[in-house]
Order: sequence, then structure tokens, then C-alpha cells
Amino acid sequence: MRKPYVILIGSASGIGKSTIAAELAKSLNIKHLIESDFIRAVVRGIIGKEYAPALHSSSYDAYKHIRNKSRYENYEELVSAGFDDHAAYVIPALEKIIQRAITDYDDIIIEGVHLVPGLINIEQFKDDANIYFFILSSDEESHKERFVKRAIRIHRGGKQLDFFKENRIIHNHLLDQAKNNNVTIINSESIESTLDSILTIINKSCTTIKLVNTIEELEDVVDIVSNKNNGTLEKIIYNFKGFKEPLIRNINVYDTKSANRFINTLNENKDKKEYLSQLYSLSEYRETRICAPNKEKLDKIIKELDEKGYVLNE
Repeated sequence: MRKPYVILIGSASGIGKSTIAAELAKSLNIKHLIESDFIRAVVRGIIGKEYAPALHSSSYDAYKHIRNKSRYENYEELVSAGFDDHAAYVIPALEKIIQRAITDYDDIIIEGVHLVPGLINIEQFKDDANIYFFILSSDEESHKERFVKRAIRIHRGGKQLDFFKENRIIHNHLLDQAKNNNVTIINSESIESTLDSILTIINKSCTTIKLVNTIEELEDVVDIVSNKNNGTLEKIIYNFKGFKEPLIRNINVYDTKSANRFINTLNENKDKKEYLSQLYSLSEYRETRICAPNKEKLDKIIKELDEKGYVLNE
């Protein structure tokens, strides 16, 4: 029997994690989808406000209940600490739910702001489940637009409109925690691209092909793989004549934002571009590991690259 899926999707309010989690559940045919807000409501019924005022506050204003606020150097640290206190009451219950799902061999998706990398202990489940942990991110302008729309749409959301600054601090705090704990960050641009990025990692429909594009054609290669087909570029292997060991570069271009950032950095940094040009000149081809959300999209990527003459056909 295969290990059950445990998929965790965290982000600040207004990024789109509920929508992505629902679409992911449909794509993978997973019937158990849980919002951490519901678990928080249950925990609140057990632990009274007088014992846990941070729990009975919202994630964005739990900092108000921190004692000795002066020990924090700035407002961002204070808000983040209050948020962590708030989430810490919910996480033990979330871990119990994960354990129950694993015991019953049930796939499960959990989404919510309370999924804080470093606070939730996923290591304890890795031997018994396929664990995938994602933190969704967004640029500030897009986040604000979604945040306002969400606050207007939901019945209880009006009061959140005054707390976008605090939610943005939580957003940045989650990204920092994700980086510190090797949790995958997915840039949430559109539902389709975000879902494809997640499915690419979960399904891992990958192949390694030999590319012969020039340095000037690299932007077109990245455009075909990432921007047009939501694929990823994970690894490049350079084989040099006369050398026994190849040069391996893990590039991990997981979404269009990182792809465009990679190309922009290359175009703006002449020394880096020249270094890459030298590597190209020393190798006849580059073995490149490409992944996509499914085999159909992977085949489409390879076909488009081949039609442009970028694939070495031996």
C-alpha cells in the first residue's frame, strides 16, 4: 500500500490558498480537505480566553496580548511573535489530525494561515506519509487587491481591511520561515499556474533532455518551459571533453516569477552571462532536467523545444 498524501498549504490571508487547495483536491481526487480556521474554532472551545488571549484574537492582531512588548526591536518582530503565539495553540491539533489520516491511510489536504514552517513538526510523519508543504506568496500589489476582495466577500471580513499591513508582515514572516526550514515557496500568480507548479512537484512528471541552444536562445527555452507551459527547470549537467566528472548545477526554476528573475539577472549581469557563455562553448550539449504537471504537458514542452531546434536528436 502506498503512503498517503499529506499536503499542507499555508499563506497569509488573501493569497488564495483556499481556492488552490480546493482545486488541488479535485485534481488529485482527495476527499479530505480541512481549513485550519475550523480547527482553531474547536481549540477555542476547549481553551478559554482567559488562558489563551492570543488564540481568541485574530492572527493579525494577536500581538496585542504579548507581554513585555519592548523586548522586540520593531513592529514587524512584534506582529510576527504574536502570530506565532496564535498559531502555536492550533498546531498540536493539526498534528493529531495528520496522524489520524496517516493511521487510516487517508490522503489529506490542510490549508490555513496556521501552517507555520518550523512550528509544525512534519519530520515525525515522513516515514509514514508523502509529505508536501507549500507556502504561497504574492507581490504586495496583487496581495492587497485579493485581500480587499476577500474581506468584502466574506461575512466577517470587513474588520480585516484595516489590517493589511499586519497581514503583509505575516506573509513575509511565513516566507522567511519557509526559507529557513526548506519549505517550498510557490508564487501565486494565477490559479492555473499555481496549481500546475504544485502538481509538478507532487506528480514529478520529469525527463532529462539534451539541449543545444545558444546563450541568446536561453530566454526562449525558459519561456517555453516555464511561462508557456508552467513547467520547471531543476538541474543542468555540463559534460566537458577530457573531464571524467560533469559540472552539475541545481537551478530550481519552479515558477514564472523565478524564471523571469533568472533571465533578468542574466541579462543585467554581463559577467554572469559571459561565464555561462564559456560553459556553453566548452560543452557540446547540456543535459537538462525538466518537469511538468503531467506527461501531456511534458511531451508538449519537449515537442516545442524540438520544433525550435533546441533538442539534440541522436
